Amino acid sequence: MPRGRYSLYDPYDGTPLGDEHFHCAPGPSGWRYTARTTAPDGTATGSVDLTTDYLGRPVRLELHAAGWQVRGAALDGITWVRSDPTGAEAREGNARAHGFTGTSPAFLIATTRLLPASPAPTPHRLRLVALTHPVLAPRTLDQAWTRAGEATHEADAGPLRVVNYQVSDLETGEQHEVHIAGDVVLAAPGVELEELDTPPNSLDG
Repeated sequence: MPRGRYSLYDPYDGTPLGDEHFHCAPGPSGWRYTARTTAPDGTATGSVDLTTDYLGRPVRLELHAAGWQVRGAALDGITWVRSDPTGAEAREGNARAHGFTGTSPAFLIATTRLLPASPAPTPHRLRLVALTHPVLAPRTLDQAWTRAGEATHEADAGPLRVVNYQVSDLETGEQHEVHIAGDVVLAAPGVELEELDTPPNSLDG
């Protein structure tokens, strides 16, 4: 069960957003990721709890940030409830989408599980519900993911198989790369892996 720490920052101007202290593990039918988030000064800012099935679909999602919470799952597409702590401002949403995305690196791992098992040279289109920090406002977007290659990197715990993905925002045309080893993000816009105590789990198969 890998445990570690990601540093998060604004991908456009490099402003530090804080850290995400995580652990993750495969289960009998999928994968679970839990984390607590902190500001640059160490103050607690929220939490992430995501469970997916073996195809990457969200079985359970619970996010907390800035006094807001979102609970969601794959139900009639993607369904979620966003509320304040008292529940007085609860609003339910639904979209014909494949999964969620957002600031947490957990969403990048889950998204790769939505891709075809066999690498394809053509992009795979996904519709995702982005939960935008700091208030977790939902927004539906379309992305195209292409598996751009893989390489083996030597690490203290042994060789790591790293897969590189090219991601395109189909509305803006913006492109970026995501580098993933098993169920750990090595690098992505706004994300850097700072600490990892054990090797990533393999999610193949």
